[in-house]
Amino acid sequence: MPAEPPIRTVLTAVIVATTAALIIRAWLQIELLAKGLQRDLAADLSYLVVPPVLLVLLLPIWRQQGAFIVTLFKRQALSLRLFLRALAVGCLLRLAAWSELIAGVSFGWYRNADAAAIVGPLFRFDCPAPQALALGFIVMVVLVPLIEETIHRGLIQTWLYKHGAVIAIGASALTFMLAHKPASWAFVFVAGVVFGVQYWQSATLWSSVVTHATINGLILLDWRCLRGQWNPPASDIPIWSSGLVSLCVLLLALLCIGYLLAKGPRRTWRPGTTRFTKRLRPSR
Repeated sequence: MPAEPPIRTVLTAVIVATTAALIIRAWLQIELLAKGLQRDLAADLSYLVVPPVLLVLLLPIWRQQGAFIVTLFKRQALSLRLFLRALAVGCLLRLAAWSELIAGVSFGWYRNADAAAIVGPLFRFDCPAPQALALGFIVMVVLVPLIEETIHRGLIQTWLYKHGAVIAIGASALTFMLAHKPASWAFVFVAGVVFGVQYWQSATLWSSVVTHATINGLILLDWRCLRGQWNPPASDIPIWSSGLVSLCVLLLALLCIGYLLAKGPRRTWRPGTTRFTKRLRPSR
């Protein structure tokens, strides 16, 4: 691996650059909303400013670490087994998020304070225009996973490798969480830990990128296309049937994720080199 710069310096540079890019994006999004653009379309269009901003602000780091980053995306590392396992983990994470949401509504953790809110449950499938959906796919399924995994796992977690798995994975998950809206912090942190474990095990970013892209692709469909309203009256809460079933599904999804991660590749990284060696499991 290229000569490692001081950790504090590079972490500060990455955090400052990421914050600056998100601030610029937020400003542009507000401008687009003021011009009458639909919320999701404004969010997607404004994100297009993030890649060039990060490219410019982190140019010295890209020059120094570029060759190493390329090794994390080697085509040979993307096997069918890795792809399918990462795809399954992404689906399970999204299932866990929905289960937690339904349980939250069932037990009254999430409430709509609007007295005129529709009780429901009422659901309908209504996707945005094809061009808006295509832009959402490019941004959410392609750009976001590649950029965020390169920064949070490829750079931050790699630089913290020598401090051990807990610190490296935890810190990268924390910075990943802080780059998202507070309302989603719990799920994003858990997802960040999963992405970190995938990278730690496989020594490639393909695994976490595929899982990340799967989650975002499902969000594109079930959050932007599936319209739903459910605000049960306070007198009906708790709704034990849906709440308990959702909690069971949540637990089962997390157990399946743990199982898939446990069955994942086992590789150890030799500090100071880009070579990863497979840690063979003892024979039984």
